[in-house]
Amino acid sequence: MRNLMITGGAGFIGSNFARYILERYNDYRVLVYDKLTYAGNLDNLKDLMPNPRFAFVQGDICDAAKVREALETHEIDTIVNFAAETHVDRSLTDPGSFIMTDVYGTYVLLEAARTLGLERYHQVSTDEVYGQVLEGAAVETDPIHTRSPYSASKAGGDLMVLAYYASFGLPVTITRGSNSIGPYQYPEKVVPLFITNALDDLPLPIYGDGLQMRDYQYVLDHCEGIDIVLHRGVPGEVYNLGTGTETQNIVMARKLLALLGKPESLLQFVRDRPGHDRRYALNIEKIKALGWRPRHSFDEALEKTVRWYVENEWWWRPIKSGARFQEYYRAHYHGREVRPSSG
Repeated sequence: MRNLMITGGAGFIGSNFARYILERYNDYRVLVYDKLTYAGNLDNLKDLMPNPRFAFVQGDICDAAKVREALETHEIDTIVNFAAETHVDRSLTDPGSFIMTDVYGTYVLLEAARTLGLERYHQVSTDEVYGQVLEGAAVETDPIHTRSPYSASKAGGDLMVLAYYASFGLPVTITRGSNSIGPYQYPEKVVPLFITNALDDLPLPIYGDGLQMRDYQYVLDHCEGIDIVLHRGVPGEVYNLGTGTETQNIVMARKLLALLGKPESLLQFVRDRPGHDRRYALNIEKIKALGWRPRHSFDEALEKTVRWYVENEWWWRPIKSGARFQEYYRAHYHGREVRPSSG
């Protein structure tokens, strides 16, 4: 594996992974293939553009001819698929686009990898395919139990990947990652939304009672885990990827406000979203057996993330002030207020 096509590489985790690979391996070449939807942003790749080992192609993973052309032109031997519609809230209002990208788009990539005889196909998936885990922690052999159009579409993609391994012997691997935080995350997601709202003294909209539990991992730990699975993982296998610990959303919000020196009066409870999973939890023993360990605690990951958004207003402020983001924010949060936080 020397020539990687990173689909969805202009998004949050994909752009961090492209940067990680180019810095770690001085003989690897990276092609980012991205449709540049609302969350795909060339500013995420700005520092990589001058690198002679980096290339960018704008394209849709559902476009089979364009995908094949990119693979052949750049002599790709490995696909790492980050391309996906990813936000649960958006999946509730537009499930069709999730099915197209996350299921059909995955099929297009797999078929291209099969017919061209690529060395490896890696699918970047999510812990949400297990559904809510109220006790214990999900292991890779647990049944899929999806509760939103987003998680259902990602599970469909996973099943297609495993089917191509069983049916055609395509060398595939899957990682199911927990919630990543860090630089370049589109500010509709909870952590960058809360950070940027707090910086502007705007309310932080907390769904329901705020006691939902998530495993927040630093994005570079996630990237390193994918790298480990690419190079040491067993074809046909799934690997959970997270920290193995969970934090309540309200605790995350309060820690974030404390780091920024902002009052807890900014917490604003809003009506919960339909089918909101109470808890995600991953057993990560399988990937730890490959030699991977998370390098950041939750507190360290949050502090680094907060600092990046404080220092990089040039990146997020144009996004949040744009008409597209403002329309999304009004549609999802305005009129849903329940009560202020008691602190």
